[in-house]
Amino acid sequence: MKLGIAIEETWDFFHEIYKDLSSRHEATLFKRRTTKLRVAHSRINNYYFRNDLRALMQQNDVVFFEWASHLLEAASHMPKSCGIVTRLHRYEMYQFAERIQWEAVDRVILVAKAKQDEFARRFPAHAHKTVVVSPSTSLEKFKYADKPFKGDLGILCHLTPRKRVYDLIALFYELQQRNPDLHLHVAGGPNQGFLDYWEAIQFLVRKFNLQNKVTLYGNVKETWDWYHKIDLFISNSYNEGLQVSPMEAMASGCVCLSHHWDGAEELVPAENLFVGPLALSEKILNFCALSEAEKRQQRQAAHEWAVSHFDIQKTVAEIGTIVDEVAAERAGANKTGANKAGAGR
Repeated sequence: MKLGIAIEETWDFFHEIYKDLSSRHEATLFKRRTTKLRVAHSRINNYYFRNDLRALMQQNDVVFFEWASHLLEAASHMPKSCGIVTRLHRYEMYQFAERIQWEAVDRVILVAKAKQDEFARRFPAHAHKTVVVSPSTSLEKFKYADKPFKGDLGILCHLTPRKRVYDLIALFYELQQRNPDLHLHVAGGPNQGFLDYWEAIQFLVRKFNLQNKVTLYGNVKETWDWYHKIDLFISNSYNEGLQVSPMEAMASGCVCLSHHWDGAEELVPAENLFVGPLALSEKILNFCALSEAEKRQQRQAAHEWAVSHFDIQKTVAEIGTIVDEVAAERAGANKTGANKAGAGR
């Protein structure tokens, strides 16, 4: 089939999916044109954008929108000329969902059952279009590596208030009073929208004199090596879609503890969930108290959980099937329309 692909946000979760879709179909990637003319450049750029997006839909059987955001918003308000499949991660639910004409969308891929339920509550007329396909990770890239326990705690995320890294550092200050061998590794650089949060994190490290106990790495590119430093990986967010970094951590052999945000039970085993700092502290200290054999057993179990739940090849296949189904539905609808038109003549 002819397949259009529209993505302007991060490709972090899309490389393997794109490789599969583009290998099986005649794929066209949307590229935004811009002009550098000083006169009326905004109006010209907007014309280019709308004209090229409309052409993408008219020239393809199906268009896949990796993010249910601004590109889908614009496309959903144009005359329908193709099948539309989108993947809704998390942030789009709160910034774009109300602005999209869901009548124009054929399938909405949600990253978790909890997000599917939320979508159904907000847009019940379109709940039947939804399907859950968990995000996942490359088991070839993120491989299990055994290491002796050294008390290394880790978190890798965008440094925004939602991730609650500040709160984790405050907890860690109290925690290392009870176990001075612990070390906290924080991967993630400052976010331009929350530079005050980054400054607050750095201040807290200095305030508690934790420079030798908390390592701030900034953005880490080769994360598959970074995870091998970590014994316990922590997700402290209050809201997620289905967070990918814990999947990568577990695949790499880290035991993962997660705050019980809505849907977190789809990410980690129930016994690894916590609510509140006291519960997290106790889980960390209890893990530290295990024998080396017990720690190794839990690390291996975490890896096996990731293998059984979050294999990227399974996600690639499921999304490919959904795209094929929508293409077949469009072809069937077009054939029926053509038959009716012929009968009318």
